[in-house]
Amino acid sequence: MSAATRTLPSGRGSRLAGTGVLLRFMLRRDRVRLPAWVLGMTVMMAYFANAIGTLMDGENLAGLAGFAANPIMALIGGPGYGFDEITVPRFLAGMYGAYLMLGAAFMSFTTVSRHTRVEEQTGRAELVRANVTGRHAPLTAALILTVGMNLAMSLLMGLVLIGSAVDPAPEPAPSFLFALSIGAAGLVFAGVAAVTVQLSPFSRAASSMAGGVLGVAFVVRGLGDMSAVQGGNLDWLSWLSPLGWSQQTAPFTLDRWWPLLLSAGLAAGLMATGYALQARRDLGAGLLADRPGAAYAAAWLRGPVSLAFRLQRSALIGWSMAMLLAGATFGAFVQPMREGAEEMPEEIVALMGGADGIVEGYLGFMGLYFAMMVAAYAIISLQGLRSEEQGMRAEPVLATGVSRPAWLLSWTGVTAAGAVLLLGLAGIGEGLGAALSTGDWGLMAPTVLGHLAHAPAVWLLLGLAVFLYGAFPRLLGAVWAVFVYGVFMSLFGQMLDTPEAVLNTSPFQHIGQYPAEDLSWVAIGGFAGVFVLLSALGTAAFRRRDLSTA
Repeated sequence: MSAATRTLPSGRGSRLAGTGVLLRFMLRRDRVRLPAWVLGMTVMMAYFANAIGTLMDGENLAGLAGFAANPIMALIGGPGYGFDEITVPRFLAGMYGAYLMLGAAFMSFTTVSRHTRVEEQTGRAELVRANVTGRHAPLTAALILTVGMNLAMSLLMGLVLIGSAVDPAPEPAPSFLFALSIGAAGLVFAGVAAVTVQLSPFSRAASSMAGGVLGVAFVVRGLGDMSAVQGGNLDWLSWLSPLGWSQQTAPFTLDRWWPLLLSAGLAAGLMATGYALQARRDLGAGLLADRPGAAYAAAWLRGPVSLAFRLQRSALIGWSMAMLLAGATFGAFVQPMREGAEEMPEEIVALMGGADGIVEGYLGFMGLYFAMMVAAYAIISLQGLRSEEQGMRAEPVLATGVSRPAWLLSWTGVTAAGAVLLLGLAGIGEGLGAALSTGDWGLMAPTVLGHLAHAPAVWLLLGLAVFLYGAFPRLLGAVWAVFVYGVFMSLFGQMLDTPEAVLNTSPFQHIGQYPAEDLSWVAIGGFAGVFVLLSALGTAAFRRRDLSTA
């Protein structure tokens, strides 16, 4: 056989060639990001445990356990196993475990996307594949890295929990069960990302799809747990969510290990699907191929505003449908909550506005909850500018008559308007659900207003993202830290007896949960003004810096 006709072997070895080298490169590249994620998640868990143990005595902890009878807390926390005989470890697992799982899931799917689809989108994967590198080597190395991150995180969490000063001291077996349940959620969404990165040629779309799956999993789990607390017949929904599987391990109470097998099986199946899909596409392409563009642009596609809308349209449509559906679903729980108010602890009913105001309290809280979701949309949307710039798609636009301020402010304006639209749709959906379930159509207008009122809080985070993008683009991801901090303070700050001055540092804390509370028009106007100021500063900085393509 001549050299011209000699072919390389097509076995498993050639498909995985170079995996070890790529893994070492990924470890070198993530030498800061990897320990930041693993140690950050571990420190967060340790903070939760020690804060609960320090601030809550037996009586206060027993009072907090009554939150398990509150459908809202079941939505944001979980089923609350063992809360009838509450301990600090049980409260930690039952109320804060869900958010540690969300963090692990986000860590996992962003890591897989970063080392696979981003590399293909920027063209670096083509250079790597020009060497002795197998087709599946990048995905395999990325998955090994992600699995290792989750295992390291679980190990550290278990050890820290065992060594904490929590009373009673957590036993080793349930401590590691709790930690592994968090890691199991991360592994599932590593598998989800292994599939989504095969579908779209763009990393932003792949991560958005994975994030959408995570959002659906959280909502489905929440609906099931809300139904269980209210004695409904939809508690089976919790078993349709991988987040629900991790919570069904019930560490420190039932100590069930077998739900972890469900997570491991789904993760393995999704990863295998990712390999199968990768074998059926070209490098740099996605299985969901873009449709051929029109020969001529539409009449409305003539400037930076219309271009920004066109680029955000698909995501906005998907989020709009999700907000409307989620709002209607959560609104339908208003009547069961009203009927079950008599069975709730008096402290919980009083906290939610009393028996006569429990509906308004629920609707006001859901306005805050949807504002947090929409804030995540706004941050993700603004990060799309970074992708446009690094993908060298911004440079041709800016080479025309479009100025830098017009390009940046157009994208910002479309995102800000999209946030208002999403909040309005969530309010309409929830108002409709509440009105249909109770027959009280007077709930419609205040529900929509209460949701729309949170728009300036969303804009505040958007303005911070614009400023960081314009002035310090490499630090754009820091806005997520502010977002997570604000969510944590708004949801759990009062529960942990956090000082009022610290609570007020959350951007979600000032507007007011209308219709249960009066709106603060000073905060609404102030946040809108800060948004304009931050956007102006970011735009001025963007005019003076070089474009980044790396």
